[in-house]
Amino acid sequence: MFRTLARQSAIKQVAARLSARSMSTVVEDSVGPKCYGGTYTVTLIPGDGIGQETAASVKAVFDAAKVPVEFEQYDLSGFTPENDKLMQEALASLRRNKVGLKGILYTPIRLGHSSFNVAMRKELDIYAAVAHCKNMAGVEARHKNVDFVIIRENTEGEYSGLEHQSFPGVVESLKIITRPKTERIARYAFDYAMRHGRKRVTIVHKANIMKLADGLFLNTCRAVAKEYPSIQYNDMIVDNTAMQLVSKPQQFDVMVMPNLYGSIVSNIGAGLIGGPGIVPGANYGREFAIFEPGSRHVAKDIQGRNTANPSSLILSSVMMLRHLQLTEHADLIENAVNKTLSSDSVKTPDLGGSNSTTDFTKAIIRNL
Repeated sequence: MFRTLARQSAIKQVAARLSARSMSTVVEDSVGPKCYGGTYTVTLIPGDGIGQETAASVKAVFDAAKVPVEFEQYDLSGFTPENDKLMQEALASLRRNKVGLKGILYTPIRLGHSSFNVAMRKELDIYAAVAHCKNMAGVEARHKNVDFVIIRENTEGEYSGLEHQSFPGVVESLKIITRPKTERIARYAFDYAMRHGRKRVTIVHKANIMKLADGLFLNTCRAVAKEYPSIQYNDMIVDNTAMQLVSKPQQFDVMVMPNLYGSIVSNIGAGLIGGPGIVPGANYGREFAIFEPGSRHVAKDIQGRNTANPSSLILSSVMMLRHLQLTEHADLIENAVNKTLSSDSVKTPDLGGSNSTTDFTKAIIRNL
């Protein structure tokens, strides 16, 4: 009897934690994020390009806000071989801590070098990429009242990495779409819409041409949509989606799509609201969560110049804090970033100013 009561109590505690989580799917909380003495341990991978500079900003802001997070930092590069010891240590750290914060890793365009970003998402089954594109006060944009969320399937599609040369000069690249993974991402999108008070989900596809692959994606999403009668849904061909985004982005609320389309649409979304420097993002699986900028730009052209806008990584870390249920710290930092962006006194070059990354970081800290 006592064992039964204890089990029921444990179940209620897990259920309470799950309901408090803002953006994750069902998480194995018995082996959830590592917290010792009230302090969480998080894996930090700054990434290539401006990664070291923006990661330094996050650490400075966290220190000033007294955030109870300790980082295990791994200075990986996209050039690091897949079997490299440092890469394996970083993956082991992610498995151990369950939560990571990372910049963008460069993927060389050369034969035989696989993407660590893709390998990591597959290895840890981090299947849902979420990017929030929303106008921010003080940031000039081509359109007003933009506020939509891109939900991208992260583990298959064109990023399956299955290519071969069947004959010299003839290359076949396989696009993998499966019903189970499509059902999973579709349910994630509709669950997200319900949890966040969103009204509509748009299914993005190219089923008019790829009738089997995208046809399966579209039909599976439609079937899942019927389980959510309170959420409206529609579908849109991906090329029309691109045109509609740049002409009337206000029509979109939540968007769900396969891997490659998500990469393209998130870049369009960033361009609509002021650039990749202000788009936060996250990647969720059943057990792991990794937070990174929503528009995946390495920005090697400004590396080391101290001119990068750190907002996208800082706002991604805010999403991470909400995932860890550190809501007060998340609100504190988010409000400070918004106040800094809305001010005309401190702006990085991408926002039309001339201030440095260091200046912008200090301004955020002053606004805490």
